[in-house]
Amino acid sequence: MTVLMISIFALTVIFILWRPYGINESIPTSIAAASILLIGLVPLTDVFTIFDTVTGASITILSTIVMSIVLESIGFFRWAAYNLAMKAKGSGILLFWYINLLCFLMTLFFNNDGSILITTPIIIQTLTLLRVKPHQQIPFLISGALVATAASAPIGVSNLANLIALKIVGLDLNSYAAMMFVPSMVGIVCIAAGLYVYFKKDISINFHSLTEKIGKKEMHLQTFGTRMPHPLGAKTNGHASIDWHMFRICISIVVLTRISFFALAPFGVPTEWPAIIGAILLILVRWYKKRMGLMDIVKKSPWHIIIFAFSMYVVIFGLHNVGLTSIIINTLGDTVAAHPLYAIFIMGLLLTILSNVANNLPAIMIGTISIKEMGLDMHTMQVAYLANVIGADIGSLILPMGTLASLLWIHTLRQYKIPMNWGKYLRVTLFVIPASLILSLLMLYLWTEYFVF
Repeated sequence: MTVLMISIFALTVIFILWRPYGINESIPTSIAAASILLIGLVPLTDVFTIFDTVTGASITILSTIVMSIVLESIGFFRWAAYNLAMKAKGSGILLFWYINLLCFLMTLFFNNDGSILITTPIIIQTLTLLRVKPHQQIPFLISGALVATAASAPIGVSNLANLIALKIVGLDLNSYAAMMFVPSMVGIVCIAAGLYVYFKKDISINFHSLTEKIGKKEMHLQTFGTRMPHPLGAKTNGHASIDWHMFRICISIVVLTRISFFALAPFGVPTEWPAIIGAILLILVRWYKKRMGLMDIVKKSPWHIIIFAFSMYVVIFGLHNVGLTSIIINTLGDTVAAHPLYAIFIMGLLLTILSNVANNLPAIMIGTISIKEMGLDMHTMQVAYLANVIGADIGSLILPMGTLASLLWIHTLRQYKIPMNWGKYLRVTLFVIPASLILSLLMLYLWTEYFVF
């Protein structure tokens, strides 16, 4: 049974990463989950527990993606691409920092997978507007991707895996942020600084005359018309104009929805409720202002995310039931329990390895279930979980297969015919990620031991 379960898990991960014929990642996980339930490796009594654990987190992430689809339809991302080009003032270095800031904020306000899908086309459109050649776009694109993915660590609501695991270790969003925001920000700042050092020569591009030309064109358009220029120079249609009143209302709804996650957490309100309300409000505002229906949302929303999360958790329960987590507990449990510093570094490094080998979603589930059964005191269990998150959100970036967001990013680049391979990726990540991971784990220990009470 152990060999069978490990084989099912290995095949599932292979098909998630490989995705032959472009199949959705929920298909291999669903087949694996169905097989495990039929074999009896996970009893039906556990199914309701699994469903309760993953549904709320999945709905929250799904709702934020719906919100991003609405913003895209009203021209927000085209507006962002144009402003990135203009704010850089002809400096490649300034553009580099603005891109990193945009990617960080997008993940903070949406989620890591959604951020990658949103920001990558924005960056490509901006660089195309500035006539940067495809091979010269890599420093900006890879920097944005790494920052966007790592930015899912500071607040629990930006990552599906983080949200699922929060329930298990007894943390709410506010306590998570209080313990995690500063340590993870140290890691993110270190990543951005390392990327700047690595790419400094490549991003020292000057396009001052071009931005002046673009600025004059936009001033002319604002004087004689209301339509925003498309970053790729394409002809605009009726949906390209921006209703600024509606624009401000929609942005306000997004910000208030994000704030409500934290404001309502002390009252025990699940994150999915404000997320659903925020998404519905955005849809209604768009319909009232532009009479746009739901068809684009139905087509673009990743409805499979609930099936994927549920199925993956069934697979992890199967591994747990055949004794994989027992191996981790028996091997590392005593050392993890000995001191919070040991717990942080052992679990953080273990999750880094597991994430890069088997993707961070199953890795963080395995790590969380393991620490839950180690018999740790509450403080040690929570810092061990936070170390899991750092390993899964930052340490996982060493290999492209470490996160679904990284795989989505490479897939998007291929669609735009931008050259990227594992060699280029690894040369960058091996330079910036290990140091960022260690510093973030060290800061987690110092912050939770001496500053958070």
